[in-house]
Amino acid sequence: MKTLDFEAVQAFVLVADLRSFTRAADALNSTQSAISIKLKRLEERLGHRLIERTPRMVRLSPKGEIFLQAARNLLGAHDDALSALARERITLKVGISHHIVGNELPLLLRHMHRADPGLLVEMRVSSSRDIEAQFDSGALDAALVLRHDDSRRDGETLLDEPFGWIATPDWVHHAGQPLRLATQAYPCRVRAMAVSALDEARVPWVEVFVGGGIGTIGAATQAGLAVAALALRVAPPGTVDVGPRLGLPPLPSREVVLYSSTSDAQVRAALRTLVSAFRSTPANAPDRHISRSEEASQLP
Repeated sequence: MKTLDFEAVQAFVLVADLRSFTRAADALNSTQSAISIKLKRLEERLGHRLIERTPRMVRLSPKGEIFLQAARNLLGAHDDALSALARERITLKVGISHHIVGNELPLLLRHMHRADPGLLVEMRVSSSRDIEAQFDSGALDAALVLRHDDSRRDGETLLDEPFGWIATPDWVHHAGQPLRLATQAYPCRVRAMAVSALDEARVPWVEVFVGGGIGTIGAATQAGLAVAALALRVAPPGTVDVGPRLGLPPLPSREVVLYSSTSDAQVRAALRTLVSAFRSTPANAPDRHISRSEEASQLP
């Protein structure tokens, strides 16, 4: 009977989900060459090619697509076995700005659980301002937020997050009328960024919807009520960036910053997995779906 190398199966699933040998290696605290060797041996053991890799793309082969669910089931059974015998549960309290967490949240949670099935995750999603305050007070072990200014330069910069003017594809702005906006309530810093850009470009605007979270803002755009300044990764399905079509001023990007105060090796490993998964879901377009291909230029 054939037996499979569990670590090789784990590497295969990470490469499939993160669309990157480099990011999979980072999540496993390994190297790209070691991941490649594991996958080659797994393919030899199964007798099928699982990953198709070119200088510009990493994607699953047809056999890899078939094997992926079975591989997930195997890892899930392994996680259940570990959880059954876990004696001590370590808690990671992490906060994420609602401006940067969208449809990829299930992927982030899946990989954090897989990295450490016994880890208890307490996740809070709120504004960057609130998350920073909770982190500074010691209520959070880690925080993923947007950096809006130079008032603090600590933390690890993960990436630049692009923003756009999000609305339905058929949304119409009538000439001579103020731009209809859906915003967060004052003092939201993304709101301030958006209205400042409009004021500098002398574009008249009016708020027609004030939401209590990114979900409500996204719903207002999907309903065709208004345009909203949103990070591309949280733009809801069925919406597009109408800024270029309407001649609206471009919005600046914002750095995504990780603050962490934990020294526990187990918690830091879970954070490393979270960061790798987060980086693997670039905000290329508002109405995007997670795919299993990756441009080489996105590799670190």
